[in-house]
Amino acid sequence: MAVTLDGQLVVAISSRALFDFEEENRLFETGDDRAYMKLQLERLDHPALPGVAFSLVQKLLAFNDAQAQRVEVVILSRNDPVSGMRVFRSAQHYGLPIQRGSFTRGQPPWRYLRPLRANLFLSTHLADVRAALDAGVPAAQVYPHSVHASDAHPHEVRIAFDGDAVLFSDEAERVFQTEGLSAFQAHEASKAALPLAGGPFKPLLEALHRLQAEGTSSIRIRTALVTARSAPAHERAIRTLMNWNIEVDEAMFLGGLPKGEFLREFEPDFFFDDQTGHIEHAALHVPSGHVASGVSNAPHQP
Repeated sequence: MAVTLDGQLVVAISSRALFDFEEENRLFETGDDRAYMKLQLERLDHPALPGVAFSLVQKLLAFNDAQAQRVEVVILSRNDPVSGMRVFRSAQHYGLPIQRGSFTRGQPPWRYLRPLRANLFLSTHLADVRAALDAGVPAAQVYPHSVHASDAHPHEVRIAFDGDAVLFSDEAERVFQTEGLSAFQAHEASKAALPLAGGPFKPLLEALHRLQAEGTSSIRIRTALVTARSAPAHERAIRTLMNWNIEVDEAMFLGGLPKGEFLREFEPDFFFDDQTGHIEHAALHVPSGHVASGVSNAPHQP
């Protein structure tokens, strides 16, 4: 029988999102890839420190057990194959059962997301993230200097999502940006019973919902919607999730308050938002990634 990843939650991740390769990356960015390869080879037996998305990956892999392989993590990296040896050695050191990877020596690796049928792509490289989103894959640019996840919830994968342009389409965000807050509130109140279209991360939320339903008693998923919406615009968001038959564990309608301190209390393994200002603040408190989608990330017209 042919090997297949069908039915699994497939997470593709760059080596720099999974491990702390910031020192090595500074050498890589000088353009001297031979010196970079030499440094990685010299450090082959020295495991890299965990990176920003390490906790998320480690906990998701805990859904696998003797009965079922539910999660597959694949390295998609602009690293060269020689440096890839250190990535796999580091994963082995931490007990991460990662077997698959593609190392492209500076070329865009996102094109391999299609044959993987990936549910999520995490990378520090913005161009790769944008290309993945354009291809319909939930993707986020990991901020490598984000605060790392708390170890307070070893038996829960905690994930927080922004709403508009992340879980939902950017329909309402477009109204807000062109017509202002009052028009946005009126628009959403008048359409409270009409579900929003799905955003780029709806497929991931659906996949997490399936994983939770199929999962194990040893670990569970806890999700939060963390949005700048407030009443009366909250109702459309809740009704949209109900229409999708998906529940979130927590919903924070913050009415424009900074999200970072609320996220710090929720203690997610990862937070996804489409606005760089929100992400830069959130990264001071929790692991964070920029979803480069929607009107907030559209090219500015002259």
